Amino acid sequence: MDAATGVSTVLVKPVSADCNLSCTYCFYLSKSRLYPHTRVHRMSDEVLKKLVIQMLSISPERVHFCWQGGEPTLAGLEFYKRAVKYQSLFRAIHQIIENSIQTNGLLIDDEWGDFLSKHSFLVGVSLDGPLEIHDSYRRDPRGKGSYNLVIKCTETLARHHVEFNILAVINNCNVKEPEMLYRFFVDKGFKYLQFIPCVELDSSGEIAWFSITPEEYGRFLCEVFDEWFDSGVSKIYVRDFEEILMLYVLGDTSSCVFANECGRYIVVEHNGDVYPCDFFVEPEWLLGNILEDDLEDILKSRKFREFASIKEKLRGKCIGCRWLNYCRGGCLKHWKITNFSHNYFCQSYKVFFEYAHEKFLELKERLNFFRSL
Repeated sequence: MDAATGVSTVLVKPVSADCNLSCTYCFYLSKSRLYPHTRVHRMSDEVLKKLVIQMLSISPERVHFCWQGGEPTLAGLEFYKRAVKYQSLFRAIHQIIENSIQTNGLLIDDEWGDFLSKHSFLVGVSLDGPLEIHDSYRRDPRGKGSYNLVIKCTETLARHHVEFNILAVINNCNVKEPEMLYRFFVDKGFKYLQFIPCVELDSSGEIAWFSITPEEYGRFLCEVFDEWFDSGVSKIYVRDFEEILMLYVLGDTSSCVFANECGRYIVVEHNGDVYPCDFFVEPEWLLGNILEDDLEDILKSRKFREFASIKEKLRGKCIGCRWLNYCRGGCLKHWKITNFSHNYFCQSYKVFFEYAHEKFLELKERLNFFRSL
């Protein structure tokens, strides 16, 4: 696959790691050290325009802009108005442009809601569970919890008919109560859920105290799967389960976690620096800068191809595993946690697939039946 035509998604960091929260487990907050020349980081109009033009030129059919941070709403609503203006101005006639934004929700008001609805943004809202769980780690720099503002955000989005997903970081507080967590989201009326396992290293290189163990995550997946399966899989969307089901039915998935190789998207920082993954925004993986380098050349570079192939090489350590065709080695970040000796969550996936395999086969048969009608 030609890298330049194979990448249609860009994760944009318009404010770098700048954020109005100071979440205990945030992996991106430290990236501000890469750009010490200024305290406040904002993407210039020059970088924004160049980014839009170059992304539209390398992916002629469909382009997905995923705006992330830090907290991307800090860039201001006018920034995103310019972004969609440039997208409209430079798109080809039949080109499809999609936008999504991942937010902590603190700044979302009716003006934001109207804009996001008008331009069909998909919004990912970070919410870790009920107040006492969510506010354990998701606090502002003064220590104030953010739960009430996040709930207000979801109400605003719903009022403006904005499509949104809930992104829950599974940490040592909420991992122990999977059924409660799932029921909480469902009872709130949230139908699109994504659970993100938390594991980070502390300053001494040890697993950070707020992380979860492979055993905990395996148990969490199994118990949430039961809730999802028993309540009717068409009613609630749980991203990992839906992506795995795609693997069973189609043999492929849009998720980079369960893909054969990395390199399905790129990251563009506020100043135009390009990286292959937001978990690898590091000096050794700087691919270039869109103000100085052509994006198509960056995607065809040896360095980008090298990154994309790492996962395939690591899977050599998984030969003989019954579940390799489904987990595909998992996320490269979770290999990095163990210094690339194995995927930190390997045992989690073994437990989960052993538990859920027959039910996935059952779902596959159901879907194949309906597809044949």
